[in-house]
Amino acid sequence: MTVAPVAIVGAGPTGLAVGIELKRRGIPHVVFDKGALVDSIRRFPVNMVFFTTPELLEIGDLPLVTAQEKPVRLEALKYYRKVTEYYGLAVRFYEKVDAVRRTNGAFTVATPRGTYDAQKVVVATGYYDHPNLLGVPGEELKKVSHYYTEAHPYFGHDVAVVGGANSAAEAALDLFRSGARVSLIHRGTEVSRSIKYWVRPDIENRLERGEIRAFFETKVVEIREETLVLEKAGATFELKNDFVLALTGYHTDTAFLGAMGVAFDANGRPEHDPETLETNVPGLYLAGSVTGGRDNRNIFIENGRFHGKRIAEHVAARL
Repeated sequence: MTVAPVAIVGAGPTGLAVGIELKRRGIPHVVFDKGALVDSIRRFPVNMVFFTTPELLEIGDLPLVTAQEKPVRLEALKYYRKVTEYYGLAVRFYEKVDAVRRTNGAFTVATPRGTYDAQKVVVATGYYDHPNLLGVPGEELKKVSHYYTEAHPYFGHDVAVVGGANSAAEAALDLFRSGARVSLIHRGTEVSRSIKYWVRPDIENRLERGEIRAFFETKVVEIREETLVLEKAGATFELKNDFVLALTGYHTDTAFLGAMGVAFDANGRPEHDPETLETNVPGLYLAGSVTGGRDNRNIFIENGRFHGKRIAEHVAARL
């Protein structure tokens, strides 16, 4: 069946921004998402405060009103719901795109509910669904998670947080204040210099006082039911443990892109025109952090939201 001239894969802020710009140009579209609206933000820690200011998260020229200087998760979720309603964006929630195939100059989009035809496809899937794994024995245990939402389930337990950037620092602090016994394990010599300016002194003070145990220049080599096996300076030792939060970052689903015929450069970045965002596959576009491949450190909502206009302009000219 024909879904629309343009199919957008991913209903995050960038995917919504693409839909808005297409609608402004009178181009019908459908947005597919395997989960809820802005599903990655939905899965952020419940008390998360964004690093950026409200105007840098705005799409469609609609203001994001916040109670404080920085927006929080709940404000962002409400905002993107209102944006979607205001523009009447067509979103198919909980419909995962399994494959995109190019045939006869157009595309077939396959989901568990059927197949759809589209003239152009925009992939705006982000990277949050694919954590950077530790690659150690025991990582498959139920006690291990690569996501953090709230502290309550960990009260009274020994929790190891693996990582040294924002997610790890904020989770460690939240867990500590909620009654968990927290250990921070990081390969580096200190926590990342990129940590939010209001978080950094807090985590450093907790570490200095020993309220959160620090294991720097240390890596996890095995996860067991009741302990962790750690290695530092060539020596291994065990640490009592109930839960592991491996917050070591995420990466783009390069296999999904590769199956569509997208080529990659020597650094693992998907090939695309930096101006139009069109890939080496004619009619297939990338938007948002997915453009960075495995290196997504420089693409965020703040700059990815502008991809929508550039893609829409190119699509409008082609259609």
